[in-house]
Amino acid sequence: MIRHLLSGADLDAATATEILDTAAEMATVAGREVKKLPALRGRTVVNLFYEDSTRTRISFEAAAKRLSADVINFSAKGSSVTKGESLKDTALTLQAMGADAVVVRHPASGAPHRLADWVDGSVVNAGDGTHEHPTQALLDAYTMRSRLGRLAGLSVAVVGDVLHSRVARSNVLLLSTLGAKVTLVGPPTLIPVHIAHALAPGTDVSYDLDAVLPQSDVVMMLRVQRERMNASYFPSAREYARRYGLDGPRMRRLPEHAIVMHPGPMNRGMEITPEVADSPRSTIVEQVANGVSVRMAVLYLLLGGNNR
Repeated sequence: MIRHLLSGADLDAATATEILDTAAEMATVAGREVKKLPALRGRTVVNLFYEDSTRTRISFEAAAKRLSADVINFSAKGSSVTKGESLKDTALTLQAMGADAVVVRHPASGAPHRLADWVDGSVVNAGDGTHEHPTQALLDAYTMRSRLGRLAGLSVAVVGDVLHSRVARSNVLLLSTLGAKVTLVGPPTLIPVHIAHALAPGTDVSYDLDAVLPQSDVVMMLRVQRERMNASYFPSAREYARRYGLDGPRMRRLPEHAIVMHPGPMNRGMEITPEVADSPRSTIVEQVANGVSVRMAVLYLLLGGNNR
């Protein structure tokens, strides 16, 4: 097992499959009366979050606690970071406190890679800028495999704001490694074509959502990240929804077995309508539940002895 999880590119097919198989075993813990395992008793996991987060932070906290680890939640707000403390000094402080793993979310792309140079423990990238979010890709892959029984050979359409999406980048890397075919769909202003081909040479690009839907086993809708946009990437929210939003009529163009995914949080009515988000085809709630199991697997494999 690898020492850190910083990128989808860190995972070969065997390692990724080991994580997914371990997550399936961890999922059985949720059905027990006592939802805990003693696997990481005595270990310390620090959640180091420089950006606001609900799903990811709580998911990692729940995962670590279910494995009986000690958890320290660090938020940049209200900490010495607001006084000018650098990421390196914060890392050295965590190192002195004996952190065995640091789960980091940071607005600067590449911050987890630098952190990995400064601490002795394992570093898990929980989202860095517009770069990557590898555990989200793992839980997405786990959800696809649970619903559809396989990953190899699946056609996955990733739709929307690819330019600003760390989720899209990690999914392209991981799904391609596991044998799925990924097509990026969205307006030309939001799809960096050269980056798509650099990540995975077999990745396709389309600007026509309606043409892609009938051949898709999975449609993953991305949130339009207006907070990261410093220019006008499309005429209006209404125009975006008309051309790239997933509504009821578009959902019915999908094959009968196809599923709809969204990493959250959603802009309901823009990239996805309530009818679709709340339909039986939607895996959005499942993705949240699966995230705990996948992150339990990641922490267990990083800290459980395989690399010590």
